[in-house]
Amino acid sequence: MFTSIAILGRPNVGKSTLFNKLTNTRDAIVSDFSGLTKDRNYGYLKIGNISSLIVDTGGIDTSESIFTDKISEQAWFAAEEANLILFILDSSDELTNEDINILQKLRKLDKLFIPVLNKIDRKSDSSIKSDLQKRGLQNIYEISAEHSTNLNDLKKILKDSIPDSTNKELEGSKIAVLGRPNAGKSTLINKFVKEERMIVSEVAGTTIDSVQIPFKKNEKDYIFIDTAGIRKKYKQSTKVEYFSYIRAIHAANEADIILLLCDITEGLVDQDLKLINLLSETGKPILLAFNKTDLLSKSQIIDFKDSKKYQSKYISELTKIEISADKGRGLNKLLKTLDDLIARSQKKYTTSRLNKVLKNIINDKAPPSVNGKVIKIRYLHFAGTLPTTFIIHASQDKKIPQNFKRYLENSFKKSLNLSGVQLRLIFRKSENPYEGKKNKLTGRQVKKRQRLKKFIKKSKS
Repeated sequence: MFTSIAILGRPNVGKSTLFNKLTNTRDAIVSDFSGLTKDRNYGYLKIGNISSLIVDTGGIDTSESIFTDKISEQAWFAAEEANLILFILDSSDELTNEDINILQKLRKLDKLFIPVLNKIDRKSDSSIKSDLQKRGLQNIYEISAEHSTNLNDLKKILKDSIPDSTNKELEGSKIAVLGRPNAGKSTLINKFVKEERMIVSEVAGTTIDSVQIPFKKNEKDYIFIDTAGIRKKYKQSTKVEYFSYIRAIHAANEADIILLLCDITEGLVDQDLKLINLLSETGKPILLAFNKTDLLSKSQIIDFKDSKKYQSKYISELTKIEISADKGRGLNKLLKTLDDLIARSQKKYTTSRLNKVLKNIINDKAPPSVNGKVIKIRYLHFAGTLPTTFIIHASQDKKIPQNFKRYLENSFKKSLNLSGVQLRLIFRKSENPYEGKKNKLTGRQVKKRQRLKKFIKKSKS
């Protein structure tokens, strides 16, 4: 089960600062995603096996303004979909009418919410905590998001409140099927399941919820997660589309792999490229399937593959395949490719094997010199999957040129057959353990050195 956490509160109480601290980023991962308002930012909280989407909302303001009304509406959309709500208040200020109104509405939602007093680093005689207690709130958490004060305690509370994402209801490889409306997602799933489980219609977006569909093929268990198509434009007044978008993000995070369907007759649009950029944040492998090839001639398909967008950096490293879900063409190859990507993206590597590969890579191209000093790549080790992560220990780790980092990444992908698998290289400084240290001589060695010095001195005289 994947969950979402909404951060609510009036303007300027520190919601975005807390969001950035919890997601370990300064930028919302989809803040510029077409079809979303700028009043909500999205990120991921990961604590051990716990994983959750975090939604940072705009400040809820009760002043009479069309602009503030829209921001507040978006905030409450996020609250309705969330499993858990962080209600942020300013500990350096008194309890305001906006705070009280938000509290009253939260209680009507009948959702789990946690009151959080932020900015405790600021000296204040505010009575806000006692005022909240008088209103029946007992478990109030006090933090300073800016200075990370008590954030670990808050994370522990969140971890205890969020279901463990490793507890899967169904067994099998999970495949999130994503794409724009009418890309053929439900048709594809129906071909594998061999029954009309999903509503298929000429009207874009007839699938309005994320649905898990188990099936067996070649004695292997699979689970398709079908979601509503992600539209180019998001209508703020339509809750269904907003919720469907959130569920699509959830599906990508719950899955072992992302199957992104594109209608080849429409080609790649900017929405597809932005969606690929968003999905890459999950660390999951992405299989880009171009559907409806039966509607194009061979020459048209060749022209499409020669197009600039097909050759762009956004998709050049993705595994790509052409299919026709309606005619059942290419589906066996599709499933085989999915299996292969899942296996390679979840593979673990021993330190000895990685360092043998590293030695060969450096022999082919030595690290460059920076300011007259040669960068030394000492060793590396495996750190995790999704994405596959290697930690490389090197001298002058901050000065390693980007082109050499890119060379290392490409070389590892080629040597370890990681094509189509996301690879992350983390560079850490590794000091020479013997730098500044001298060997301690034994008494015998000291006397021998003294005799040698006397001999050299006599020889010169």
